Amino acid sequence: MTEEAPRLTINDKGAVTEAVFLDRKILDEGNIQQIGDELTGLVQNNPGIRLLLNFGRVDHLSSAALGMLITLNKRVAEQQGLLKLSDIHPKIYEVFVITKLNKLFDIHDHATEAIASFAQA
Repeated sequence: MTEEAPRLTINDKGAVTEAVFLDRKILDEGNIQQIGDELTGLVQNNPGIRLLLNFGRVDHLSSAALGMLITLNKRVAEQQGLLKLSDIHPKIYEVFVITKLNKLFDIHDHATEAIASFAQA
């Protein structure tokens, strides 16, 4: 069995856990499943997590990836945590607006701004 390449870098930013996507394109079903599993494990092992998803490197996102994010958001809420998104490419952000997901997610232009906003929550 081959070891799957990591799809995320997890950074400890004090009270906030930042997950940085390593892929430019999050389109493949298998990769999305792997990312979802990784993030779900992180959330389940850290009740009350303050999780920031940094999309700085991502320039393509599939609808399946959006579905995974919605599920993750629900899991974070069930664990009394907070989920925020940052550094979303303008073309991807348009999809969030069209699907009204920009109303569901707390989205920030930059990671530093998002991390600071956790303190106010």
